[in-house]
Order: sequence, then structure tokens, then C-alpha cells
Amino acid sequence: MKKVKRRSVLKAGTAAAAVTPAMFSIGKPGPSANSKLNIAMIGAGNIAGMAYGGCKGENIVALADVDSNMFPKWAVDQGAKTFEDFRVMLDKMGKDIDAVCINTPDHTHFVATIDAMRRGKHVCTQKPLTHNIREARALRKAKKKYGVTTNMAVQGHTYDGIRQMREWYEADVFGQVTEVHSWRSGPPWKPYSGGNNFYWHKPVEFPPPGAAIPSNFNWDLWKGPVVTDLPFNRFYHPKSWRGFNTFGSGIFGDWMPHISDAPVWILDLYEPTVVELEEKEGGNEWMVPDANRVRWEFKKRGNKAPCTFYWHNGGPKFAPEFFDDWTWSKKLPNSGTIYRGEKQNGYTDHRSNHPRLANKEAAKAFKESGYPSEKYPRIAGGPFQEWIRAIKGEGPEPGANFDYASAFTEMMLIGVLAARFGGRIEWDSKKMKASNRPELDAFIQEPIRSGWDYSEYL
Repeated sequence: MKKVKRRSVLKAGTAAAAVTPAMFSIGKPGPSANSKLNIAMIGAGNIAGMAYGGCKGENIVALADVDSNMFPKWAVDQGAKTFEDFRVMLDKMGKDIDAVCINTPDHTHFVATIDAMRRGKHVCTQKPLTHNIREARALRKAKKKYGVTTNMAVQGHTYDGIRQMREWYEADVFGQVTEVHSWRSGPPWKPYSGGNNFYWHKPVEFPPPGAAIPSNFNWDLWKGPVVTDLPFNRFYHPKSWRGFNTFGSGIFGDWMPHISDAPVWILDLYEPTVVELEEKEGGNEWMVPDANRVRWEFKKRGNKAPCTFYWHNGGPKFAPEFFDDWTWSKKLPNSGTIYRGEKQNGYTDHRSNHPRLANKEAAKAFKESGYPSEKYPRIAGGPFQEWIRAIKGEGPEPGANFDYASAFTEMMLIGVLAARFGGRIEWDSKKMKASNRPELDAFIQEPIRSGWDYSEYL
């Protein structure tokens, strides 16, 4: 394929983007319930399966992927056009696309999302929203500028349980919550044995040595905005990029958006003052840690008391201590969130769902007395259906829209920095700075490879 210069690709679509509004928008009459959106996929395989299922009933008109093996035959047979470069797809088919699902590895979430937004396309991006904090801030700004419908594809934010837990909290079932623990095992490393169906492979030498690039794969495009001289290796593509600092964020990015969604949303845990690594094992310049425990400190937020939040991942040594009033089992579940309240302790599971009181007998009595009335409307069909209804004017703005998702992602990414570099981070949210750690600036706003800078559109 002829190499396309970044400047020419961007400029080709600029004029059209400046005058082309979103085809459907919240607050304006939408099409009838029988109308279908024309949806494009950036990233056509693996996790994209969730997007295909979530968008069932709409028109999948275009697919972009740097690996031609990722294009599903059924979509091509139904007429979806295929492209190697998402920028070329958006240039050539922009007028035929209403909305875009971004299903790429973390390090290209931002560039694919902002390019679609600047052209007036509604976007639903897989979690975590971005790979660095600057990108998260930029997408929140872009949401306001372009007025498109946005969502982060995190299933639990559409579940009944997260809403019910918030209703319990706001009904003062727990009193003030001053300490929260979210946890998960892993990463579950495996030695690479030639297959490509596992997320967590660890090489035996660092960096992994160069290997021949498959003919079906564009390694240069896959790297996107990342400034790196790493050669291609099967450890990165198609799945096990998640364990490498350059491209992913380990168990944080994989599971924290699910497990910690409820406490972050319910307790407004967005702007910590201090984030500190308490303990970790493993990890190096290239790889995420094998295990870690990180602590966030939050000041009073409105009428909410100061709160300490912990993230744990790894083996039993890094799990939270057993809570004395937990009477559902002899040990805590393998993942979830515990809320320490003045009156009661609570729990939500690995998808921020199925809330319960920590004490089983208290939970039974609570249920018999009657739960607080429903305050937050329930959402049917998951994040993609929620997003599609909003685009069509048939439902409210998605709950994990970029105002929320950007703030949550930023909070998470400060923890990623603490786990990666250790020590204490004193966070200045207004300045987007670690005031005591200027050496972290290069990772809060990572360098951008030539040809991939979208700052002129923000």
C-alpha cells in the first residue's frame, strides 16, 4: 500500500469536518425507531466482537484494521468496506458514516477517537479511554467542542447494580464512606508458546528481539503515535500488548474500569491530592508489575467525607485484609470492591454490579425492610445500545460519556504512574502536574510521533 503522509490525510478532511455537523444529536428530533445508523469499526477483531454484538441491527459500513486477518468475513460479505488506515477510511467514507466504535489497543484509542470526533462522528471507545492523562483531558475538551455523543464501553456502568448501590449510599445506608478497596488477581503471565489467544505473555529477554513482520500486518501503523524504536515481536500483536508499558497499562487498564467504576462514580473519586505506591513485585522498564498495592487520598468533596481508595492486584499477599463483618464466605471473593462505611460495609463485584451489605444477616434484614426506591433509571442493552439510543434521540446521554470517562481514566492513570515509577505523587489537578515529581511530565503528556499530533483540532 502506498504510504500516506499524515499531513495530507488530516488536511483532506479538515474542510468537511468544519462544516459537517453530527448527523443525529441529543436534544434534536432523531430518526424513527426503524432508522439505522451507519457505523464504522476502527479495530475489526478481538474485542471488536463486543461492538458488533452491541450494534446489532445497525449498518456496519466500514472496517479499519492494520491486520487484514482481523476483518470478519460476515461483515465483508454484507458489504462493509475495508481499510488498513482509519484516517483513509474516514477521508473516503466520512459522508457515509454516522458513528464509530474504537476497538484498538490502548495506545491508539486517543488518535482514532479524536480523528472521528473532529469529523462530527459519534464515538464509543473501549476502556480504558486513553493511555495517558493528557489524552484523557483532551477528549473531554473535544466532547464539548464537537458536540457528538460519546461513551466508554464499560458494561457495568449500564447495569442495575451500580445504580442500586448509589441509591443505597444516597439513602444513608452506609453513612460516610471513608475507605474503599478494589482488587483483582493477576496479571496471569504465561510463557509465549507460539499462539496468539492469550493476553499475558512475558518475554525472557528485554526488550523482545526483532522478528519478521507478517505480510498481513502493518507494524508502523499499529504503533500509531508512540515514539519508540522497538522492533516488531509477536509479544505485542495481536493480544499481549497489554502487559507492556509502552502500549497498555496492565491489570489497571484491563479491570479497574470495571471493578472501580461504582466507587469512583458514587463517591466522586476524581481528583486525588496524593497517590502512592505502597508495595509491588516485578515490573521493569518494559513490563507492568506482577503485583501492586496503590493508595489514593481524596479531600472532602461537597458533603462527602475525605476518602482513601486502594487498588490491589496480584497474589494473596496483595489482596485486602479480611473484613471482620464479611460473613458471606470464609474469604473475600477473588475480585470486587469493599466500602467501609460508618454504619455498614458494602460490596460490589468485578463489574460494579450485585451490591450487598458485607454482613449476610444485615443484608437479609435490609432486603426484608425494603430497599430504597429507584432513583436512577435502569439501562437496557449495554453501553453500545445506550449510545445508539442517545444518538437517535431516543434516550439520555450515556452515563460513561467522556465527561465522566475522562475523569475516571485520569484518576486511574495517576495510579498507573505510581505503580510504574514508585513513591509518592502529589497531584495538582488544575495544573495536570505531579508537583513533587517533574520527571513524570514525559509520561503525563507522552511524546507524540511525527505525523500523529491532533492538538490543532483541540
